[in-house]
Amino acid sequence: MPVTVVLGLGRSGLGAARLLSRQGADVLVLESGEGPEHQRKAEGLRAEGIAVELGRPLTPDSFEPLLATCERVIVSPGIRWDHPTLDWLRDRGIPTNGEISTAWEASQPTPWIGITGTNGKTTVTHLVAHLLEQGGLDAPMCGNVGHSAAELALERFQDGQTPPQALVVELSSYQIESALELAPAIGLWTTLTPDHLERHGTLENYRAIKRGLLERSAIPVLNADDPDLCAHAASWSNVRWTTAESREAALGKGIDPWLWIEGDQVMHSSGALLAADALAMPGAHNRQNMVMAVAVGLELGLSGPSMEAALRAFPGVPHRLELIRNLDGVAWINDSKATNYDAAEVALRAVEGPLVALAGGEAKQGDAGAWIAALQRKAKAVVLFGAAQSHFQELLHASGYDGVIECCDDLGAAVAAAQRLSQGGDCRAVLLSPACASFDQYRDFEARGEHFRSLVLCLKRN
Repeated sequence: MPVTVVLGLGRSGLGAARLLSRQGADVLVLESGEGPEHQRKAEGLRAEGIAVELGRPLTPDSFEPLLATCERVIVSPGIRWDHPTLDWLRDRGIPTNGEISTAWEASQPTPWIGITGTNGKTTVTHLVAHLLEQGGLDAPMCGNVGHSAAELALERFQDGQTPPQALVVELSSYQIESALELAPAIGLWTTLTPDHLERHGTLENYRAIKRGLLERSAIPVLNADDPDLCAHAASWSNVRWTTAESREAALGKGIDPWLWIEGDQVMHSSGALLAADALAMPGAHNRQNMVMAVAVGLELGLSGPSMEAALRAFPGVPHRLELIRNLDGVAWINDSKATNYDAAEVALRAVEGPLVALAGGEAKQGDAGAWIAALQRKAKAVVLFGAAQSHFQELLHASGYDGVIECCDDLGAAVAAAQRLSQGGDCRAVLLSPACASFDQYRDFEARGEHFRSLVLCLKRN
């Protein structure tokens, strides 16, 4: 019998394996690890009739015995799409698909709202899901945030169940490159700055992956305030541009916006829609995020007043400029989602200084100049932790940063140092905005942010 092989026992792999099994596929999960957690997950799948083999690395040797029966390999986002073993499989005629493909297949014809971008996509995804929920639409959120898309498809697309009216799906470049069949009803592209170049090689490759999703979208929505997207505006047609600036400013860049802000109102060609200050999240970038989310709501029939009321009730996004507490007059803010220099620089612009910044983790490629300049302007002290601490210390010294720099092995020590450095009366905030991936010490940025929250909530008043 033909076998579908799923790689890995992570969240995506588990969801894909269960979804495919429910659809009648003969599924085999291969996992390179053999630890207690892998054993626990494997036993859970085996109890459901899904075969699992542990200690099977992603090498041709692991697949040699399967070549005669393997009809498809499902790849989790964490595995490089150009991994030599995946290329070896393709050379032998075995299709490879991303986990997101299984959800796309299972959910059709339910329309997808696909949201991508270097920065901003998580906030926009949460905003869109919130607007649609408050507007009475059944449009759950999944993908690169919350549930994996396969997990949600498993939960919501069962026989006899009423399917959702839409899916709000955050899509990373890793997911998009592994699922070229994705064609959202509405596609949103928030920003583009250099990121994941260690995986994609060049900015041009990275851009092309994101662009492909938008070109396949029935209604593409782009952020006219992003410099890279704006620089390529002439190459697009039939795109809905949004801006947090005036229509005149957008026209000056050669873009005729579909939504814009004039004075204190979000505007459409039909007139004013809602108050521009409806969203309480700080920072000009969040006005851009808001206008993009409003574009989706408008397309799906929501009124301006209903969206304004929903935006005013928006609780914020975990790990993205999330206020944990105020302690001794200092705001402690969790921005663990800032996994690159650009996102961390945006956070520094949004938070009132002077502040103490916490940064570190697994460093990425990119230009740190704007981030370091923002630290010079806003941060009286920088506390560095994790694998990148020495590298960041060198960058700060080379730039002439004149604040205090402290290095710590882990986040616990960094939080203690930050509390000490924030004392003295002039500090307004302590900001965790790492400018790094989390994989040196955490499974993901969410685990890092949760640890920060728990540490901060345990701090004692002075």
